[in-house]
Amino acid sequence: MKTPPIVSPQEWEAARLELLVKEKTHTRARDALAAERRRMPWMAVERDYTFEGPSGTVSLLDMFEGRRQLIVYRAFFEPGVHGWPEHACRGCSLGADQVGHLAHLNARDTTLAYVSRAPQPDITRLKARMGWSMPWYTLTDSFDTDFGVDEWHGHNVFFRDGERVVRTYFINNRGDEAMGTVWSYLDLTALGRQEVWEDSPEGYPQTPTYKWWNWHDSYAPDTAPDPRWVAVSEAGEAAFRAASAGAKV
Repeated sequence: MKTPPIVSPQEWEAARLELLVKEKTHTRARDALAAERRRMPWMAVERDYTFEGPSGTVSLLDMFEGRRQLIVYRAFFEPGVHGWPEHACRGCSLGADQVGHLAHLNARDTTLAYVSRAPQPDITRLKARMGWSMPWYTLTDSFDTDFGVDEWHGHNVFFRDGERVVRTYFINNRGDEAMGTVWSYLDLTALGRQEVWEDSPEGYPQTPTYKWWNWHDSYAPDTAPDPRWVAVSEAGEAAFRAASAGAKV
């Protein structure tokens, strides 16, 4: 293996700063792409889809769990898939292992759900074995075919306006690799991260950056941010701004 040269700390830092310029350009491009995604047209979901959950039959609307946004990942766990019945698809399983704590997504009015063709008893058994906690439903109709995930994995993103459901985005193939963090999921959604720095259409919900963050067991609806955390986050923002200003000089 031909490795890079070994250099001094000063040379290493210079190389890092040179690359950092490109990394920041990449970050800004990713933010701009997410802003463009928030302005995509929406597709009406015209038919009623039915799924089986742990407590019985549910609709696509039910899967929102009362929230405005829903991300549905089509995982392959069913007869005919390598690993059945002990395991789901290896790639889907690796993705499931990456999923962060769902409370943070839920705090942004967003639900994540998995769907497969396996019966509920098998899904329950698999989740317990693998330590997964996301809602996971059984497909019963043509939902997977209609939304491009009958033969391959993918994330479909939906928005609920009362009883009306629309499809806002879809990502699959290598786009699925990066999924799992609260940020990767929110950047796919119509509302985004819902923070004030984002370039979002007029009237979209936005709250001060960092202020909504909380411990995953401490979120409570309609509560003001903890004033101690507000002070900490504002001090952090001030430090970031000062550091950035110094770097530009």
